[in-house]
Amino acid sequence: MLDLSYMVLDMTDNKDYTRRNRFNGKSVELTKEESEIHDKVFYHEALEQWDEMLKAKDKFSRLNPKAYMVLLD
Repeated sequence: MLDLSYMVLDMTDNKDYTRRNRFNGKSVELTKEESEIHDKVFYHEALEQWDEMLKAKDKFSRLNPKAYMVLLD
């Protein structure tokens, strides 16, 4: 079984929507909606749900192309 407990933080909103590229360390401040979609990309990746991951990436790229280029491209 895959342990994803580290992904589930305290359920209160701490209003920190900064996300960091795991390869180059660059970070971007996102909106709440963008950060939720960004997190879904990695959630679906971890579960190997490739179609859902690609849908989330596509939506994120349309919402914030600049952040997509820094974080996911």
